[in-house]
Amino acid sequence: MPIIVNLDVMMARRKISAGELAERVGITPANLSILKNNKARAVRFSTLEALCRELDCQPADLLEYREEDL
Repeated sequence: MPIIVNLDVMMARRKISAGELAERVGITPANLSILKNNKARAVRFSTLEALCRELDCQPADLLEYREEDL
């Protein structure tokens, strides 16, 4: 998929664990793991907003577009 989620990078920069971030954002650790491991097919804007708020970042810090090799 050409959209890459860089959540793990931002979590490392902010020194926050997955469990703590999931609790602060209000999602399950399993759903955070799906996002973190690029397995998600969609993300709600409310979840993206909460992630940005808790990680003090912009959506572009979490999401990246890479063209697929055809």
